[in-house]
Amino acid sequence: MREASKNRKSKETDITVKLNIDGSGVSKINSGIGFLDHMLELFSFWGHFDLEITTNEADLKVDIHHTNEDLGIVLGQVFKEALGDKAGINRLGSMSVPMEDVTANVAVDISGRGSFKLTIEPSRILPINNPDPQPKDGYELKYAEHFFEAFAKQLGMNLNIKIDNPNPDLHATLEPVFKALGKALDIATQIDPRRKGVPSTKGVID
Repeated sequence: MREASKNRKSKETDITVKLNIDGSGVSKINSGIGFLDHMLELFSFWGHFDLEITTNEADLKVDIHHTNEDLGIVLGQVFKEALGDKAGINRLGSMSVPMEDVTANVAVDISGRGSFKLTIEPSRILPINNPDPQPKDGYELKYAEHFFEAFAKQLGMNLNIKIDNPNPDLHATLEPVFKALGKALDIATQIDPRRKGVPSTKGVID
């Protein structure tokens, strides 16, 4: 079982994340940001990751920015630790998930070099927002971008996301993204029995 847990405490947040990569998609998530909790439940379910997230302290009364970004940081660190030397993993994964008119295309490469790119087609001609934010929530597209960037950089993953025909409703736009990310990362982290050692012609991923 590839498992890891981490607690990260700063002046702004105190976050604990527990992960089992080889799980069954069971999650218990309480970040204090209701919209993000729901998205991460989808990510966990479709990725077959057992995921437990507890935010012991957060400055949500000020802004959700720190909690949102710090959660991406810790999640990336936990995945990196659980993967160890990455021997035998597929490393690459991609998935396309539709939801009504929206299609999310996610491609990942656990290359050791973290980067994130978001492409939206057509370009953001319509406002994308959360039409019914929960108290102290108010999640916006920019927060998702901050979360994905922090997650990708800490894990050491190239993460490219393309959203076709985004919906003005943020929920309808981001739900297929988190589902696709879960599936793509599930593929990338699975062990290929044919692979001996680290999946790199250099012989190392760092």
